[in-house]
Amino acid sequence: MDTSPNLARAQWMSLLAQADPAELIAAMGAFAPPADAAWLRPAQTGLYMMRGRVGGTGPQFNFGEITVTRCSVQVGDHIGHAWVRGTQARHAELAAFADALMQDPAQASQVRSQVIEPLQRALDERRDVESRKAAASKVEFFTVVRGE
Repeated sequence: MDTSPNLARAQWMSLLAQADPAELIAAMGAFAPPADAAWLRPAQTGLYMMRGRVGGTGPQFNFGEITVTRCSVQVGDHIGHAWVRGTQARHAELAAFADALMQDPAQASQVRSQVIEPLQRALDERRDVESRKAAASKVEFFTVVRGE
């Protein structure tokens, strides 16, 4: 992960949102919310309008809607946020809690080693398997030049 604090936070928040919910629950099992944890925004499910661009750089257009669940928690002086795809409130709660813990210098290294790094390895493995499946179904097309 990048060493810039803002970029690093964006990376771990992305990873937490993409994590398999069962893997996140297992990884966060060792971390119990402290008594001073306050839910600023309990898990809420709604729709988010996805936007796209023609050719990646052209004018924007509404691509479609996606279901998301969002959540915010305050742990001590740190506020954790999460937006996850789907309707799993527990996934959003754990991702927000992990985000808050990662901002605490006293807890960050432990959370990084026990949660972030294993989730990153699992995500990399899933992507590798999907890439291999796609490569196995690849069809090579070629053109035969006619002798005209």
